[in-house]
Amino acid sequence: MPESQQLQDNKEYVIKGNRKDIVSYGITTNFDEAISKFPHLRDYINNVSVKFGLPEWMTSLDFSLKGREEFNILYPVGDPIFIHIYKLSSGDTYYNVIEPEMNEEESKKLEKIQTKIVKYSIESVNENNVDEIKKVIINIFNSIITVGKRQLFSDKIYIKDQNEYQKLLYFLIRERFGYGFLEPFLRDPYLEDVHILGIGPIYVVHKIFGMLKTNKVFRDDKSLNRYILRYSEIVDRPASETRPIVDAILPDGSRVNFIYGKDISLQGSSFTIRKFSAKPLSITQLISFGTISPEEAAYLWLTIENGMNIVISGETASGKTTLLNALTTFIKPDAKVYSVEDTPELNIPHPIWQRLVTREVGKSADISMFDLLKAALRSRPNYILIGEIRGKEGSVAFQAMQTGHPVITTFHSGNIGSLIERLTGDPINIPITFIDNLNIAVFTSSVTIKGKSERRITSIYEIERYVAELKKVSVRRVFGWESTRDRHTFSGKYNSYILEKKVAPLMKIEDKRKIYEIIDYRKRILEKMTKEEIFDFFEVWEILKGFYINGRSALPFTI
Repeated sequence: MPESQQLQDNKEYVIKGNRKDIVSYGITTNFDEAISKFPHLRDYINNVSVKFGLPEWMTSLDFSLKGREEFNILYPVGDPIFIHIYKLSSGDTYYNVIEPEMNEEESKKLEKIQTKIVKYSIESVNENNVDEIKKVIINIFNSIITVGKRQLFSDKIYIKDQNEYQKLLYFLIRERFGYGFLEPFLRDPYLEDVHILGIGPIYVVHKIFGMLKTNKVFRDDKSLNRYILRYSEIVDRPASETRPIVDAILPDGSRVNFIYGKDISLQGSSFTIRKFSAKPLSITQLISFGTISPEEAAYLWLTIENGMNIVISGETASGKTTLLNALTTFIKPDAKVYSVEDTPELNIPHPIWQRLVTREVGKSADISMFDLLKAALRSRPNYILIGEIRGKEGSVAFQAMQTGHPVITTFHSGNIGSLIERLTGDPINIPITFIDNLNIAVFTSSVTIKGKSERRITSIYEIERYVAELKKVSVRRVFGWESTRDRHTFSGKYNSYILEKKVAPLMKIEDKRKIYEIIDYRKRILEKMTKEEIFDFFEVWEILKGFYINGRSALPFTI
């Protein structure tokens, strides 16, 4: 199954995954059934079809859609929410959320229902069991309403029909167990980021269609501030005038940065949500995008297999963490892997995986990256993955490299000179003589190709040694990217220091040139997987795991 992963799979994750506060929801995948079940969808379709034609119904999105000049697409993200994305001939692209809307009378009914529910005690319910709490809430809801027929001398709340019943129940569950106004965005598996820039329209970054303006709007400061206060409290990181900037992790693993009030943000409160991806992009998917070439991937595969230390460096939003996660399938399947992050973004397939995350609750109780890395070293892992080196934890990372614990990390730097300067300067302060413990530096960048934003590995450098006479680090560029032709080149072929001086001896290869034959063979494996559209992250993992264990006989295709 391609990485155009089906929404049905997303439903399975939401039900079985580790998102503590989300209840399961159904996904209607048949268009006629959806139109019949949901009047708000039917009304919307009738209106937009007059303007743009009938939207194309899809239950999964393929990355090939990225090349379309015009599109008019409708897809479900969990009943009763649907997403309509369309691009006009003018080039304007829109992201419309389709969900029920309450009128004033219905809003008042919901307030009464919520007030009545609060009066009921549910102390006997296990507060950690969300499904159990949901059932209790729904039972209470059903006991305090009457549908279709008013009851004389009754304090039950009258609901006129099943449509209103379903609408009120949806909003009740959305507010109590979901993310309220922003629930549709958190459900959409194709979103990367959600941007609330203050009062006005909300913008999203779509994995396929890029930055899009949505039809959801915060209309006033009061509602925006109320949202920030409520949800920052839910994640135990309350924002306030004395604490206006808050970083937090939502229960589904998404990262959020709240900025509260006008004291530091002239346009008022704002926040950004960086979505957590339940299923990472695979290395073959990145190859199909052109982010990385099969040869570059094969090179990194062989070097990771043999314990080389790698830093993935680039500017913000250049795809560093995405690449890091994709490369984890190259780590040997029996390896003991430790990951250390400020925010849990990595999702790796290894059974022996210890996931460590920093904690910020107050100075005396804070657990830093530095603390976690020291703890990881005591456990003698085969590989250490670091979300990003920013400070003194860098010294521990290089200590790990020196003591034979391979490290892969990300770093914020745009070129090899800047990388070395930042590592050896404040606040990281790695002695320049230790820099050659790092073997490989991979540089990623966000680039524009034919008017579209893409991500590319722009260069890969090998760090050879510190030259004492020159007081400089000797480096060698082995891969580059030609922007005019959008092509990756292997300038280090038959001239790679890491392959010939480090990897070949570890593999006991006497004829150093044979190492390039191995690279070529693995390149062809990755090319074949890409051609066969084996894009699912865990399917890629199973194939590579089989290759590690049983060699080429385990491959489900011939090379």
